[in-house]
Amino acid sequence: MRVISLIPSATEIVAALGCADQLVGRSHECDFPESVKKLPICTAPRLDLSGSSADIDKRVKDALKTAIAVYEVDAELLEALDPDVIITQSQCEICAVSLKDVEAAVCDWTGKNVQIVSLEPMSLNDVFEDIKRVAAALNVETAGEGLIKNMKGRISAIQEKTKNLPTHPRIACIEWTEPMMAAGNWVPEMVAIAGGQDPLGKAGEHSPWMGWDELLEAKPDVVAFMPCGYDLTRTKSETDSVVNEPQWQELPAVKQGRTYITNGSDFFNRPGPRLIESLEILAEILHPETFQFGHEGKGWRPL
Repeated sequence: MRVISLIPSATEIVAALGCADQLVGRSHECDFPESVKKLPICTAPRLDLSGSSADIDKRVKDALKTAIAVYEVDAELLEALDPDVIITQSQCEICAVSLKDVEAAVCDWTGKNVQIVSLEPMSLNDVFEDIKRVAAALNVETAGEGLIKNMKGRISAIQEKTKNLPTHPRIACIEWTEPMMAAGNWVPEMVAIAGGQDPLGKAGEHSPWMGWDELLEAKPDVVAFMPCGYDLTRTKSETDSVVNEPQWQELPAVKQGRTYITNGSDFFNRPGPRLIESLEILAEILHPETFQFGHEGKGWRPL
């Protein structure tokens, strides 16, 4: 079977199902596992995604106002790769190529029966359902069941330890810095499993914008930056717009020295198998006396 994945989390799902050798094309952001980097790239951003968080936010919002897609699909390459299955997403036009973009690219293909699988995860359970759907499309249902069982087992092992802990710190998970956005979707759910409380995001709902009033009112014991698509180095550079504000010093987390940066690009922002590593990172940050999974330095570090 010939498979094209146009979203990093789906590429990771395909690989975790043991089907990496069936991938024939990828998006410009698919970079894990390492072997996928040699595959043809079928997408590209239409916008300049360099610059500060504020710069990128403005460009993206301007594009959406004028109905310009943030990403483009190389329709000719897509057809030349002759896929049986194309995996995309319909959750967020800012995150990756959308379902409508893919449908537009293949609408005039003739004589080819290609299956388009569109993912739309908003919660951990949605991620499990997406794994089932990808596994079904690739005819590896048993592998899908095994992957989900493994992920759920690791979740339960953490939950068993955190449910009886004496404290559950309040944590502000910041998914964008300028303007500020709190992490939503699966992150608040993972915070609860990791033994914390998320006063800003809502499980199963899109990430909300927020201002200083909301952040101060939340009184977080911990702050974790996890900007969408940013690694540790770029995340650190993007924290200045927040930490240089005078209100920053008023947060309990700052007074207690419990502020952190995370690798959102590799972990928190990808609703696939590595969400379990994201959960472990949260557990390490919230309860370092209980959890040591070894993610510090690669997945997170103190600010």
